[in-house]
Amino acid sequence: MNFLGNILDIPTFGDRDGFLSALEGDSFIPFEIERVYFIYGVPEGVIRGSHGHKTLEQVIIPVAGSFEVCLKDGVSEGTFQLDSPTKGLYVRPGLWRNLQTFSKDAVCLVLASEHFDEADYLHEYSDYLLWAGAN
Repeated sequence: MNFLGNILDIPTFGDRDGFLSALEGDSFIPFEIERVYFIYGVPEGVIRGSHGHKTLEQVIIPVAGSFEVCLKDGVSEGTFQLDSPTKGLYVRPGLWRNLQTFSKDAVCLVLASEHFDEADYLHEYSDYLLWAGAN
C-alpha cells in the first residue's frame, strides 16, 4: 500500500459478450458508502478537486477514459494514472487531491464515506498545509 493512496482491484467478470464489474455491500471498499457522484465532460487542461478533506474517505474509479490523481500530504506527493474501470484508487482522509489530464471521454466515479459536508473541505492549499501541520 502506498502511503498516499492504494489501488484496489474491482471484481470483474467477462466473456465474449462483455464485462461486468460489481461493488457489493460487503466488498473490499474500506468504508460504508454514503455518497456516489461522477464527473464527466471535463474540458482539456482543467484541474478538478484542488481541495483536501479532513475526515472523508474516497474510492475514485475511471469508468471510462483516463485521468490522473495527484495526492499530497504536505510533505510527500504521488500521482496515480487511472485508466481502467477494473481499478479504483483509495484516498484516505487528510490528503489534498487534484484530478487532472482528463481524456475527452473520461468519466470519474467517486464513492465517498460521508454525505456532502462543507465543513470537511479545505479549499485553499495554504489552509490545508496549516491544518495538516496541526494534525
